[in-house]
Amino acid sequence: MDSNGVDEQMKLVEGAGGYVLEDVPHLSDYILDLPTYPNPLQSNAAYSVVRQYFVDEDDTVPQKIVVHKDSPRGTHFRRAGPRQKVCFKSADVRACIVTCGGLCPGLNTVIREIVCGLHFMYGVKEVTGVNCGFRGFYSRNTVTLTPKSVSDIHKRGGTMLGTSRGGHDTLKIVDNIEDREINQVYIIGGDGTQKGASAIYKEIRRRGLKVAVAGIPKTIDNDIPVIDKSFGFDTAVEEAQRAINAAHVEATSVENGIGLVKLMGRYSGFIAMYATLASRDVDCCLIPESPFYLEGKGGLYEFIAKRLTENGHMVIVVAEGAGQDLLAESIDQQDASGNKLLKDVGLWMSLKIKEHFAKESKMDITLKYIDPTYMIRAIPANASDNVYSTLLAQSAVHGAMAGYTGFTAGLVNGRQTYIPFNRITERQNKVVITDRMWARMLSSTNQPSFMNPPKGTTSVTE
Repeated sequence: MDSNGVDEQMKLVEGAGGYVLEDVPHLSDYILDLPTYPNPLQSNAAYSVVRQYFVDEDDTVPQKIVVHKDSPRGTHFRRAGPRQKVCFKSADVRACIVTCGGLCPGLNTVIREIVCGLHFMYGVKEVTGVNCGFRGFYSRNTVTLTPKSVSDIHKRGGTMLGTSRGGHDTLKIVDNIEDREINQVYIIGGDGTQKGASAIYKEIRRRGLKVAVAGIPKTIDNDIPVIDKSFGFDTAVEEAQRAINAAHVEATSVENGIGLVKLMGRYSGFIAMYATLASRDVDCCLIPESPFYLEGKGGLYEFIAKRLTENGHMVIVVAEGAGQDLLAESIDQQDASGNKLLKDVGLWMSLKIKEHFAKESKMDITLKYIDPTYMIRAIPANASDNVYSTLLAQSAVHGAMAGYTGFTAGLVNGRQTYIPFNRITERQNKVVITDRMWARMLSSTNQPSFMNPPKGTTSVTE
């Protein structure tokens, strides 16, 4: 139990063969005699012709899909989708949507599809947008959202609602939800936002309110655990190709040309790794999960000289969180979301490489540094992410209407699921450098692993 007397443990259902369902809360867990109603989709012209459209209550999705013949059935999550019974009358629903944290391709698509899903699938008329993140609940005006007002927002980057970091005050937020008689809350954001959503759910449950809280996970870095990937990631990787291609053109147009590209990835190097794999023009990819060193045998300087001698040019991709231990000065500060502020490793690396080859090498180089960091997250979602964002939004709507609460909608092994908040926030997803995907990347670039610096060589460059 937490300090408010709310059970923080997820609902566990155990079965034969090691089967464990990590279930999500339901309004009926704390509201006695919760009424249910026939799902409006039963008479919806778009869905009435679809057989077996409703998800069976026993449908689950396994977290691990690769198993051995004698493996236990393992952890499962509740499958997302419409139920035959709902816990809200359409006319009684007053929903709100809020976006928090950094930008991400697909945010507007998620907003649009929540509004349209509520309206066209369930006949909900009252949907409100909360401006500028969590603090918008108590310090900003709200905006009425209709299918007409959101009809073309998916064609634009960013979020029509505005966003911010921090500003989370659980009591003020829930007071506002209660005062406005809101009974469905859709919260779009990363792990910090989902922690805030979990706190909101717990306070709502403590007060015994009939309010469903649904999260949609958002992160450009793809660092949210459990789910297959986060929306906007494919778009970010695709946009990163433009920067890498520009770096490749610059590098190949001069003698001993180096193109250096810094991509997003504070703690996880997924964008850098996948962009490198997609490009095939990258000679070296550096990410936070894989330490590297500059000087000495097997170091980055030696590899750069070798590759320039062989090919006459080189492209390096570095994630923003890579090599922070190498920088002479560290920043012991955090932003409003609790993220550690980082030094600019890309600019620092470009200067160090230029200094090294100017002072300690007879090789003249030309280095071009490209930083598209915020460009790749500010564009509209591509086709793949638009479809994915639509499915996430609709899954969240189905779950909230069915009375589920305190959950995040997410894709697990290709299936839409409902995941307990604590599983989304318990850790960050990172590239596993002992996994085959990293090996594939190393094979693509033919770069050294930088795993074993020679004795006497320090990895800290003053």
